[in-house]
Amino acid sequence: MHYTILPELKNAVRAKKDKVIFPYSKMDLAILKKLADNGYVKSAEREATGRKSIIVVKLAKTTVSPINDFKIKSKPSRHIYTDYRSLNSVRQGHGLALLSTSQGIMTGREARKGKIGGEYLFEIW
Repeated sequence: MHYTILPELKNAVRAKKDKVIFPYSKMDLAILKKLADNGYVKSAEREATGRKSIIVVKLAKTTVSPINDFKIKSKPSRHIYTDYRSLNSVRQGHGLALLSTSQGIMTGREARKGKIGGEYLFEIW
């Protein structure tokens, strides 16, 4: 789940790793693809190793860390839902909010544009 991949990504970026491997799930892959589209990671791809599938995330090699911190909003014990009118920018536009909507995983900006609400997963900056 997203609440376990975020700390691992942050630690891998700080340790200057080239790639990180996660167990496969559709939701995690969709979240990591959105992070790749927005420049937080280089790429996220599904690979099959025998009978199991994994997600291989390649991290960007930059002097400035693209992932400084994150704040998890929805947890398994507490789900936070929001409508599109309540979505504000994260860190004055320097961050990213991810939502799980009826049309898939979306950023806060895409959800406001499409007038779609959903479960507020996390913020990353």
